[in-house]
Amino acid sequence: MVDDFRGRGGSPWGSPPGGGGGGNGSGRKGPTPPDIDEIIRNIQDKINKFMPGGAAKGGKPIIFGLIILLVIWSLSGLYRVLPDEQGVVLRFGKFVKTTQPGLNYHIPFPIESVLTPKVTKVNRIDIGFRSERDSGFTSSAVADVPEESLMLTGDENIVNIDFSVFWVIKDAGNFLFKIQDPEGTVKAAAETAMREVIARSNIQPILTEGRSKIEIDTQEIIQSILDEYTSGIQVTQVQTQKADPPDQVIDAFRDVQAARADMERSKNEAEAYANDVIPRARGEAAKILQAAEAYKKEVVARAEGEASRFLAIFNEYKNAKQVTQERMYLETMEKVLADIDKVIIDKEAGSGVVPYLPLPELKKATN
Repeated sequence: MVDDFRGRGGSPWGSPPGGGGGGNGSGRKGPTPPDIDEIIRNIQDKINKFMPGGAAKGGKPIIFGLIILLVIWSLSGLYRVLPDEQGVVLRFGKFVKTTQPGLNYHIPFPIESVLTPKVTKVNRIDIGFRSERDSGFTSSAVADVPEESLMLTGDENIVNIDFSVFWVIKDAGNFLFKIQDPEGTVKAAAETAMREVIARSNIQPILTEGRSKIEIDTQEIIQSILDEYTSGIQVTQVQTQKADPPDQVIDAFRDVQAARADMERSKNEAEAYANDVIPRARGEAAKILQAAEAYKKEVVARAEGEASRFLAIFNEYKNAKQVTQERMYLETMEKVLADIDKVIIDKEAGSGVVPYLPLPELKKATN
């Protein structure tokens, strides 16, 4: 082959014969090109050294070269799947299996090929609104999409709800080959699921404390729909961004909410006042009842004591009237005269006592 090549051009580099050895047409002698025949012979000699029987058998170098090519082709089937990827093996373009992160092997090209999509990346789809993030800007401006956000509740009200769905790839093979438009599928399933949940809920829980339950129910329905499609998608979270009445009635609704809040506040204040007054009144009533019960017991005990004393004296009086009368008289006078200033004068010496009227003392008492 080399001889034919040289014969056509006169040299391996295509220099015209009789050109003086130079290829520039100027008559100057340029550098001598390498001898292709010598290079090929050297390569063949080196290959023959590794073949059994030396260069005696001319077919061995070709076989050895084919073996080397076969080994290189076989080794080309090794591939590595990163921790955040999943390998998808295709055989003549048809999905065969998925492989996990690490070093794996497939039949080399063109029989089999491998795709390695990222499966840990969290994807987000906004429903009911579009943010500037979707357009590549860093601004926080948000545009409402009424045809997606307006939904009918179970009590025949309309609510304007915006939410986001976060999802990852669970099975790369199904994700790549079982659904044609993954994002569109997730969006359609999410909107369907949210409308179903809103349709069986009243508006008040949607706007207040029932959002977490709505998010959980919606996520379960979305996942069931995607599993029926064998989409290979895992929904990680449904996050409600906004839940308000329609813009046309939101002011009136806020007034109603404010009035309801005032009502709740007044009700709580009344309950707090009742909880403060009623126990105090019950305590005062219990105190009065206890005081009345104590007074009752005191009066009854005193009356019983007086009655017992009277009966005792009456029994003694029946037995000794004179002595009992005198003792009763003396006890009565002792009680009457106990706190009075008094002077006792013997009646036998009464003629020597001059009556004295303390006029200064009477004047002080009058003043």
